[in-house]
Amino acid sequence: MQTIVVLFNLKAGVSVEAYERWARTTDLPIVNALASVNRFEILKTTGLLGGGVAAPYAYIELLRFESFDALVTDISSETVKRVAAEFQTFADNPQFITTSALS
Repeated sequence: MQTIVVLFNLKAGVSVEAYERWARTTDLPIVNALASVNRFEILKTTGLLGGGVAAPYAYIELLRFESFDALVTDISSETVKRVAAEFQTFADNPQFITTSALS
Protein backbone atom coordinates (compact mmCIF):
# COMPACT_ATOMS: atom_id res chain seq x y z
CA MET A 1 0.00 0.00 0.00
CA GLN A 2 1.13 3.53 -0.76
CA THR A 3 0.27 6.70 1.09
CA ILE A 4 0.39 10.35 0.16
CA VAL A 5 0.85 12.54 3.23
CA VAL A 6 -0.20 16.17 2.88
CA LEU A 7 0.97 18.70 5.46
CA PHE A 8 -0.60 22.14 5.47
CA ASN A 9 -1.81 25.20 7.28
CA LEU A 10 -4.72 27.35 6.24
CA LYS A 11 -4.12 30.55 4.30
CA ALA A 12 -4.31 33.79 6.23
CA GLY A 13 -7.92 34.90 6.55
CA VAL A 14 -9.40 31.44 5.93
CA SER A 15 -11.99 30.46 8.50
CA VAL A 16 -11.27 27.20 10.32
CA GLU A 17 -15.00 26.54 10.47
CA ALA A 18 -15.44 27.07 6.72
CA TYR A 19 -12.51 24.79 5.87
CA GLU A 20 -13.60 22.03 8.24
CA ARG A 21 -17.20 22.18 7.00
CA TRP A 22 -15.95 21.90 3.40
CA ALA A 23 -13.60 19.05 4.36
CA ARG A 24 -16.41 17.06 6.01
CA THR A 25 -19.08 17.68 3.37
CA THR A 26 -17.03 17.74 0.18
CA ASP A 27 -13.41 16.59 0.37
CA LEU A 28 -13.74 13.50 2.58
CA PRO A 29 -16.83 11.97 0.91
CA ILE A 30 -15.68 12.61 -2.67
CA VAL A 31 -12.13 11.33 -2.22
CA ASN A 32 -13.21 8.33 -0.14
CA ALA A 33 -15.68 7.38 -2.92
CA LEU A 34 -12.89 7.03 -5.51
CA ALA A 35 -12.41 3.40 -6.55
CA SER A 36 -8.63 3.67 -6.25
CA VAL A 37 -8.66 5.00 -2.68
CA ASN A 38 -8.49 2.59 0.25
CA ARG A 39 -8.88 5.34 2.84
CA PHE A 40 -8.64 9.11 3.01
CA GLU A 41 -8.55 10.92 6.32
CA ILE A 42 -7.86 14.43 7.48
CA LEU A 43 -6.25 14.92 10.88
CA LYS A 44 -6.20 18.16 12.86
CA THR A 45 -3.00 18.50 14.85
CA THR A 46 -3.18 19.20 18.58
CA GLY A 47 0.47 19.95 19.34
CA LEU A 48 3.85 18.29 19.70
CA LEU A 49 4.22 15.37 22.10
CA GLY A 50 5.70 16.34 25.42
CA GLY A 51 6.00 20.02 24.84
CA GLY A 52 2.71 21.85 24.81
CA VAL A 53 4.02 23.51 21.66
CA ALA A 54 1.98 23.98 18.50
CA ALA A 55 2.76 21.60 15.65
CA PRO A 56 4.33 23.18 12.54
CA TYR A 57 1.26 22.16 10.49
CA ALA A 58 -2.39 22.48 11.50
CA TYR A 59 -3.65 19.63 9.27
CA ILE A 60 -2.41 16.33 7.91
CA GLU A 61 -4.10 14.35 5.15
CA LEU A 62 -3.44 10.64 4.65
CA LEU A 63 -4.44 9.22 1.27
CA ARG A 64 -3.96 5.42 1.12
CA PHE A 65 -4.13 3.54 -2.16
CA GLU A 66 -2.76 0.45 -3.94
CA SER A 67 -2.14 1.65 -7.48
CA PHE A 68 -0.68 5.03 -8.38
CA ASP A 69 -1.88 4.61 -11.98
CA ALA A 70 -5.46 3.97 -10.82
CA LEU A 71 -5.27 6.99 -8.52
CA VAL A 72 -4.05 9.21 -11.36
CA THR A 73 -6.99 8.06 -13.49
CA ASP A 74 -9.45 8.82 -10.69
CA ILE A 75 -8.06 12.25 -9.87
CA SER A 76 -8.25 13.25 -13.52
CA SER A 77 -12.04 13.51 -13.30
CA GLU A 78 -13.68 16.94 -13.47
CA THR A 79 -15.18 16.44 -10.00
CA VAL A 80 -11.80 15.80 -8.38
CA LYS A 81 -10.21 18.66 -10.30
CA ARG A 82 -12.91 20.95 -8.87
CA VAL A 83 -12.31 19.65 -5.33
CA ALA A 84 -8.53 20.10 -5.75
CA ALA A 85 -9.04 23.69 -6.89
CA GLU A 86 -11.27 24.37 -3.89
CA PHE A 87 -8.63 22.83 -1.59
CA GLN A 88 -6.06 25.26 -2.98
CA THR A 89 -8.24 28.18 -1.88
CA PHE A 90 -7.95 26.96 1.74
CA ALA A 91 -4.44 25.47 2.01
CA ASP A 92 -1.28 27.57 2.24
CA ASN A 93 1.54 25.87 0.31
CA PRO A 94 0.54 22.24 1.03
CA GLN A 95 3.37 19.71 1.01
CA PHE A 96 2.49 16.45 -0.81
CA ILE A 97 4.80 13.63 0.32
CA THR A 98 4.67 10.27 -1.46
CA THR A 99 5.47 7.23 0.67
CA SER A 100 5.48 3.44 0.65
CA ALA A 101 5.44 1.03 3.58
CA LEU A 102 8.58 -0.73 4.68
CA SER A 103 8.26 -4.49 4.34
